[in-house]
Amino acid sequence: MAYDLIVSDTVLMQLNIFKDYAALSHNTAEKVVHQVQEKANSVLCLAAGNTPTLTYQYIVEIARQKQVDFSQVQFVGLDEWVHIPPDNPGSCQYFLRHHLFTPLQIAESQIHLFDALAEDLASACEQMNALIRQQGGLDLILVGVGMNGHIGFNEPGVSPDLYAHVVDLDETTQVVGQKYFSQSTPLKKGITLGMRHVLEARSALMIASGAKKAEIMRKVLVEDISVQVPASLLRKHDNGFALLDEEAASLLTLKAKSQY
Repeated sequence: MAYDLIVSDTVLMQLNIFKDYAALSHNTAEKVVHQVQEKANSVLCLAAGNTPTLTYQYIVEIARQKQVDFSQVQFVGLDEWVHIPPDNPGSCQYFLRHHLFTPLQIAESQIHLFDALAEDLASACEQMNALIRQQGGLDLILVGVGMNGHIGFNEPGVSPDLYAHVVDLDETTQVVGQKYFSQSTPLKKGITLGMRHVLEARSALMIASGAKKAEIMRKVLVEDISVQVPASLLRKHDNGFALLDEEAASLLTLKAKSQY
């Protein structure tokens, strides 16, 4: 179901609510696949994390069923834990390779991820910025929302004018991030695309699932836009979509617009 989000009678961003996590994930996957069908050499930035896991499973299934060609797509990583090697199952790179790149048989030449082990992380950021410029910008970015409202590792208080940068991770991120690792792992810094990249992408999909995300999504979509809740900045995107399941949307005040 598509909705208008009512805040002082003002419609903010494009919002779609789905019955459950599966429906949310399938719709999101269809949007990503449609982007590739419309533009074979799309530049995609896809987040790691629990929320998009089923989305990537559906992308693989739909791509196989419809014989969608991903051979010209360029994939850009959103973020990475600094000093975590790529073969660590908790790394963002490991996640994307396991859930998406390997099943889709994506060539190494199509994959552009942060080197979180680089001695010069600032240079790694500049290399990523340059690559995105050379590719003509991001066609589509898919992001989840952290429990503190972060996007990628753009933590509360982040400047919306930053491109790729290294950041000291918020305490909430350090604690929540432990779920990706089999043992306690120091998570002090992250390397990430900036909010400027997110806002400049031609299309932005923000997804959230589950009751535990309901309160932060209320802050993201209802309270004033603020750098203290970085995901709220996406409400400024002129082609941004908030895609939620019913549990994540349970604290929103909604007015039905049309059947999706």
